[in-house]
Amino acid sequence: MAGFTHLFIPGPTNIPEQVRQAMNLPMEDMRAASFPDLTLPLFEDIKKVFKNETGRVFIYPSSGTGAWEAAMTNVLSPGDSVLMSRFGQFSHLWVDMAERLGFEVEVIDCEWGTGVPLELYAERLKADKAHRIKAVFCTQNETATGVTSDVAGCRAVLDEANHPALLFVDGVSSIGSIDFRQEEWGVDCAVSGSQKGFMLPAGLGFLSVSKKALVASRSATHRRCFFSFEDMIRANDAGYFPYTPATQLLRGLRASLDLIAEEGLENIFVRHHRLAEGVRKAVDAWGLKLCARAPKWHSDTVSAILVPDGIDSGDVVKRAYRSYQTSLGGGLNKVFGKVFRIGHLGWLNEVMVLASLSAAEMALLDCGVRLAPGSGVGAAIQHFRASAALPVAEAA
Repeated sequence: MAGFTHLFIPGPTNIPEQVRQAMNLPMEDMRAASFPDLTLPLFEDIKKVFKNETGRVFIYPSSGTGAWEAAMTNVLSPGDSVLMSRFGQFSHLWVDMAERLGFEVEVIDCEWGTGVPLELYAERLKADKAHRIKAVFCTQNETATGVTSDVAGCRAVLDEANHPALLFVDGVSSIGSIDFRQEEWGVDCAVSGSQKGFMLPAGLGFLSVSKKALVASRSATHRRCFFSFEDMIRANDAGYFPYTPATQLLRGLRASLDLIAEEGLENIFVRHHRLAEGVRKAVDAWGLKLCARAPKWHSDTVSAILVPDGIDSGDVVKRAYRSYQTSLGGGLNKVFGKVFRIGHLGWLNEVMVLASLSAAEMALLDCGVRLAPGSGVGAAIQHFRASAALPVAEAA
């Protein structure tokens, strides 16, 4: 078929041409004397994206899931009690991993379409007088339902309870795209991956840790090998890795971080919010609803859109791909068949978002959803035109 196939899933995301070209090079020696010229600045610059000033960052040749495991196995011990909440497929997977790794997991199940239950966290932490809970987990952006949770609020409830538990954040589909402030919010372990806001192929897991987490890792007794902090620190301090790194992805990461610095994180956050609002305007114009139950939960990186009764969202996704060469995200787990998802994060602009809405609108019509042709696209156009003159921060 002629033309591009368009990618609007919540990850992997579109890759800028500068990043693609940076990775298009012959293989290199990861033990060469010049290799630290690449890696040492990478460690420092990726910390800037996490806004981690006093800790350190680890780059693993893995997905974000590997960075999840690295955080838990390096900082916690078998049998440690952890407080988690489950409100979507990815918060569910984090709970599943914690249970399988042998932690004592206290799970608060929430309605899908909501996020981290701060009031319930506060109650549980205040009741934990013996401080048995060693870590509190927060999924900042639940990709399955298009929900963003309040990380700063998690820190606030920990501080209010005067509780020493570590704060773990899953930022795989948020960091680099929406506001995240590791140092300011007192986040001890923050996890992300290369294929979302970092605009790279999948294959790098990022883990940014605080000084407190590094201290905790020295007495933690969980078995670890591939993800060992000790091995990574020893090699990373000299600019190398304890095993073969993904050298071409690291070259792409250099180009990606340069693009992020050029645009400026605050500008990136403003752009993502503006584009997400355009999608939300389109959903309203279609007469449909988001899976996110209230505006406070709205994600600026992915929208999960509920389809009417009698419509299978999987059919919408298939139609968009087969007829209009556009990949949308399907529903997962409890929302399988009920939602389709538009990923609006990473390297994209207004016209790219309008392309996703056009394909979604045609697929919805083809599947029998009653809406006015052009209504969603038109609403997004009006929003983008009306908000085009909004001031944005100067790039750092």
